[in-house]
Amino acid sequence: MIGRVVAGFLALVLGTTLAAAEPSHGIAMYGDPSLPPDFVSLPYANPDAPKGGTIVFGETGGFDSLNPYILKGRAPWGIQSHVFETLMARNWDEPFSLYGLLAESIETGPEREWVAFTLRPEAKFSDGSPVTVEDVIWSMETLAEEGQPRYRNAWEKVRSIEQTGERSFRLDFSEPDSELPLIIGLRPILKKADWEGVDFAQSSLRVPTGSGPYRIGAFEPGRYIRFERNPEYWGRDLPINRGLNNFDTIRYDYFVDSGVLFQAFTAGALSVYRESSPARWASEFGFPAVTSGAVVKAEIPHGRPSGMEGFVFNLRRPVFEDWRVRDALLHAFNFEFVNRTLNGGAFPRRTSYFANSELAMGEGPAEGRVRALLEPFADSLLPDALEAYALPASDGSPRNRSNMRRAAQLLAEAGWTVQEGVLRDASGAPFAFDILLMNGQDEAVTNVFVDALRQLGIQVGVQLVDQAQYNERRNDYDYDMMINTWNMSLSPGNEQMLYWGSAGVTEPGTRNYMGVASPAAEAMIAHMLETRDEAEFVAAVRALDRVLTTGRYVIPFGFPDVSYVAYKADLRHPEVLPVYGDWIGWLPEVWWQEPG
Repeated sequence: MIGRVVAGFLALVLGTTLAAAEPSHGIAMYGDPSLPPDFVSLPYANPDAPKGGTIVFGETGGFDSLNPYILKGRAPWGIQSHVFETLMARNWDEPFSLYGLLAESIETGPEREWVAFTLRPEAKFSDGSPVTVEDVIWSMETLAEEGQPRYRNAWEKVRSIEQTGERSFRLDFSEPDSELPLIIGLRPILKKADWEGVDFAQSSLRVPTGSGPYRIGAFEPGRYIRFERNPEYWGRDLPINRGLNNFDTIRYDYFVDSGVLFQAFTAGALSVYRESSPARWASEFGFPAVTSGAVVKAEIPHGRPSGMEGFVFNLRRPVFEDWRVRDALLHAFNFEFVNRTLNGGAFPRRTSYFANSELAMGEGPAEGRVRALLEPFADSLLPDALEAYALPASDGSPRNRSNMRRAAQLLAEAGWTVQEGVLRDASGAPFAFDILLMNGQDEAVTNVFVDALRQLGIQVGVQLVDQAQYNERRNDYDYDMMINTWNMSLSPGNEQMLYWGSAGVTEPGTRNYMGVASPAAEAMIAHMLETRDEAEFVAAVRALDRVLTTGRYVIPFGFPDVSYVAYKADLRHPEVLPVYGDWIGWLPEVWWQEPG
């Protein structure tokens, strides 16, 4: 670690270089940030929101760690958002813009080949000690060396980090990456002294010290955790925080499954419930608290990309290496029937990874810059990558005859034939695999899919495991097929390499769960990160979307284009919706409780 910190003469030289740059209160991926230096509050926050009260959320599963930044253990996600802070903070009313939080200013080189920050003099940890440059450098290096792989991936592009003044420091990059200054700005900052003599990479229930608006209060693993608002929070009056962090107490209660969690909400034990099924939303939300008005039902549209969710092929398994096999199973999945019977037909399908946004590949052939970016990789792309492509669609009937015939044909082309009711390859080995599910996860849709596969002669088992086993096996890629969700934003960047980079084929803990090894995908990601032109960025993302979608790595589900949320009537939120859409993602930051 120490080797990266350079002092003395070098710091003075760099300080001279930095003097020529213009510090700014914020940074945008493209162009300038929309909020001026003297902005009062975020556009979707109520700066006059009252403070006080308690909000209670329900979670399934449990936790056995209070360190959310390592692979070992499972920590409550609220620790990251309530207890720790970053140098910069998001404005969710812009695709990707950041404004100073722990840092009062940010500077970059003309090509973003370096970035420099100056810390706020008033920034403090919850124990009253100042946030220092030493804390920042230690945090970044420790996260890269001992934290989750997502911190390491971007850090590999950092050539050096050095202190340039009492409250200032600079990072130089080894390769072009327009997003990297923003990624660095979102690194969590930990207190170095708090971790002395502690093995950072080991899971534990030791309470950490953060600089954020809340401190960890009482907790019991597997049952609950409380976050208590810090009345001495250093940043409570910053414009970026006005109208945020309004509850005195935020509590998360843990339940064995979603059914018990829902019962707790109907009994009044929880403040908020988010429903994922339109059918249940229509049929199961007539309980007394709703009819009396004590609980409010809200349907809120959003403008987020659909992301991807579905059955994930693990290409590390030989049975799924042939794209025709994957295409066959895509045809066997009767989405229209599943959507009608389980969701009342309410969900549009995830037609690609960035559907529901301008970043989507579209249904027609690749054209213009998208085609030009992909053509050098034409020989390695699958059929339809450069031409028009659409997911198989059925007539919605239970039998799905046309698509099942096509599935059987594709399997035959790939060398699989039915022998005495069992699908076998040329050597006589049966087509057999397991689907890994977490207890209570999408069992109904899985059963429909399994029935269809068995009609094709495929032997399918379903493995139900608890959340801890599921997470461990997912991190180690120990499954044939599973269900996963990748959420996408309007400003995809370095995380895409964590999702689809070929290093993830063997390196545990990435999110390349299907085992993608595509030079075209990696080239599109690199182009996204290098370009400073927004139109070129959009073309690169559309090209990436096309590579992933036509690669047949996932059998896509549908997605809700509205959010279904029920909440206690004394909870409030601002009227203005941010560009990303619904209010649910900003629970509890911008919500508040009416006094009395």
